[in-house]
Amino acid sequence: MPDDEPTAGDVTQWLQALDGLQPAAASQLFALLYGDLRRLARSHMRREDSGHTLSATALAHEAWFRMAEQTRTQWKNRSHFLAVASTMMRRILVNHAQAQRAAKREADLVTLTLAGLAEVGAAPDRDLVAVHEALLAFEAVDARAARVVELRFFGGLENTEIAEVLGISLATVKRDWTLARAWLHRALGGSA
Repeated sequence: MPDDEPTAGDVTQWLQALDGLQPAAASQLFALLYGDLRRLARSHMRREDSGHTLSATALAHEAWFRMAEQTRTQWKNRSHFLAVASTMMRRILVNHAQAQRAAKREADLVTLTLAGLAEVGAAPDRDLVAVHEALLAFEAVDARAARVVELRFFGGLENTEIAEVLGISLATVKRDWTLARAWLHRALGGSA
């Protein structure tokens, strides 16, 4: 990889050759995309509980490691890479939430007194697993609109970026977003 500032075409070529890149070149590609990955991770983490055990940095790194292992994906460009990264981050967070739930179920039972109820009565934030399950149900109704939600809500992409990634018009993105928001709002009992 050259030392001068890479062009969008350079990044696209490097992404397409990611599988065959030397570790140093892959590391340089990661450095080029790191800001974008962190932006996506921060967008995902904004919707998480403040006491979440994953940080935006850890999420960005985990997504990179998982994506670098992809051997069958033909990266089209930076936008395609970031769309897949957003999906990967969502999966990481959903898996983490499901593991946390499982750990809670396996925890030892503790006897609570009336005085102790106040300590465990923290109001739950929006449930990521419930949003994920509602989005999966909506995907059966309208897969493209569900993808718009995933890229915008979870990935923090702008409408123009979503239109580019999905190969649809900006007006279609806006219509899909409006439809999906209404459907998910109803499916989540008015909490979306």
